[in-house]
Amino acid sequence: MARSRPAPAQVLPVYRAEDFVASDGANMGDALSFASELVLDDIYELPFGTAPLRLGVLAGQDTHFRISSDSETGTPRATLVLDSALSFMSDDGGMHDALLMVEVDSDGNAAQIYLVPLTALRSGVEYRLVGIDTDTARQKFAQVACVSFTRGTHITLSSGEQRLIENLNIGDRVLTRDDGVQAVRWIGQTTVRAVGDFAPIKIGAGTLNNEHDLIVSPDHRLFIYQRSDEVGAGRAEILVKARHLVNGSSVTVMDGGFVDYFQLLFDSHQIVYAEGIAAETMLIDTRTKPVLPDELSASLGDVIPGHSDLPHAGLDVSEAMLDRPDMAALLRKASTR
Repeated sequence: MARSRPAPAQVLPVYRAEDFVASDGANMGDALSFASELVLDDIYELPFGTAPLRLGVLAGQDTHFRISSDSETGTPRATLVLDSALSFMSDDGGMHDALLMVEVDSDGNAAQIYLVPLTALRSGVEYRLVGIDTDTARQKFAQVACVSFTRGTHITLSSGEQRLIENLNIGDRVLTRDDGVQAVRWIGQTTVRAVGDFAPIKIGAGTLNNEHDLIVSPDHRLFIYQRSDEVGAGRAEILVKARHLVNGSSVTVMDGGFVDYFQLLFDSHQIVYAEGIAAETMLIDTRTKPVLPDELSASLGDVIPGHSDLPHAGLDVSEAMLDRPDMAALLRKASTR
């Protein structure tokens, strides 16, 4: 397989700063800006009809990211810097968390500022700025960047036992597709809002030959071995994001409330079996590493063998190729025919 390629882009919903303008307060009339220039209690609004753009984010060097070549907005390969985490209160008392990202040009100047809403924002609603956090922004971004399984997911162990992910322990021996039996290095757990682009995806029982429902984070990639190339990918082995299979019936978005997410880390990026479906485990890069405990992160260093050198590179299938309502059924057919 092809190696030494970066992990695929994560596509985020974003608003450009000029679309989120202060309608009242100290910065009235000004567009959203850096954390150092923001003032608590200022009120911001989106103009009517403003829709989020899609920003493709790739892992970069150090603590920075890059814009992907197929991003709907921004300059491809430009550097992205995570500025801060913001909290807004809408006029109905609802809380809305967001991240502030800055695109930097080749001269080191800010080219664009993006607001990444972690909950859906609506035009014509007043959002009061009630929190500015420059300390935990990377951890909050990492939580949404990680691929995660939900509470109640059964993972296949080396013995064949199907164990709930919340009952797994560090050191448990799990069956992997590529490297046989591997020990769990670390297990993470987060509870996040299950809303909008970050709501989990449910793959209903039987959809991909799974006996029970599988519920995963939206950018979680599933491994499919095609006995017949129904997708037209030109290869048997493919990786597809759960969000790209949503059809409103057998694969649905579980929007609303909160969700308990679990991350599985091994010494290398692995494909494990969750509810019988082959699915990826946590991949460490600049986007996800901040979610790790400080002592583990420090012990891993800057580069983790098996995570920077991906054994599954080049298997991703684009959203455009999967854009048909019967795709889940086609994948099931491809894997069994």
